Amino acid sequence: MYSVPQPQHAAPPSPIHGPALPIGLAVTALGILLSLASAPVASSAEREQPMPEPVLVQEVPSVQVGATTAADPCAEPAVLEAIASADDAATIAGFGGGESFRAAVVAGNAPCISLDDPSHVWVVVNKARPLAPIDFAPASLADIPLPMTTGSSRARADVAEAVGSLAAAAEAAGAGRIGANNGYRSYDLQVRTHAAHVDNRGQADADAASARAGHSEHQTGLALDLVACSPACGEIDAFGGTPQGAWVAEHAWEHGFIVRYEEVGTAVTGYKPEAWHLRYVGTELAAAYHHGGFHTLEEFFGLPAAPEYPH
Repeated sequence: MYSVPQPQHAAPPSPIHGPALPIGLAVTALGILLSLASAPVASSAEREQPMPEPVLVQEVPSVQVGATTAADPCAEPAVLEAIASADDAATIAGFGGGESFRAAVVAGNAPCISLDDPSHVWVVVNKARPLAPIDFAPASLADIPLPMTTGSSRARADVAEAVGSLAAAAEAAGAGRIGANNGYRSYDLQVRTHAAHVDNRGQADADAASARAGHSEHQTGLALDLVACSPACGEIDAFGGTPQGAWVAEHAWEHGFIVRYEEVGTAVTGYKPEAWHLRYVGTELAAAYHHGGFHTLEEFFGLPAAPEYPH
């Protein structure tokens, strides 16, 4: 018989039965055994020592975010006293001035102030905001100290005094003499005035040029229409193109007035521009209106536009 040939490159059989242990691993294992053998053995007393108590992590306190309550200007004694005495100028001063007053009203932080009350200089009357009562009349009126071109020659006393000061300042500045066409108009007179406009130009055009009764600033006694007198007094429509009109547009605020119906505000008020129509709001509010770059009372007090009557 022939013997089976062995592979030429086979490893010689190991004299140790089972798998061979690599030398590196054996050395590592021997080192571990030696280190364990040399480690100190804890005494029984040490083994009986209790384990340290776990340390509790202290809870981080929650952040308290408290809302700061806004100061209520209406609670200020000076404001309460001014309102009780119906002193508009003192009321506005109690709020900290015209801009602070406006800001409080816009923010809804002036519950003691009603923009609907026609007895105050801050009232806003427009096509969507009728007077309440609808036939309101001022408690007292005074003669306007200017040349007049109609019989509507009265206004509230503070308005009459202020427009007299305005006219004197304009003349002193060399702008020319100023007169007035209309001051206070009663509810009944406004009914007739608006009806005449409707007859002459139709309803839509009349509503763009004249307020319906109960929606007119003239009825509050706070508004008046100016004319230029050089020397004779002209028509209201011509006022804007005169030196007097230019001076008033620039300086009316210094005397407590605003030009109520500017061309830029037509989309808000619904009225054609009226350079001659002044509305008294007092010097503090007029200054805030002027310096704030406002062109309508609606925007000044954060009210919606009112270009049309609701019905």
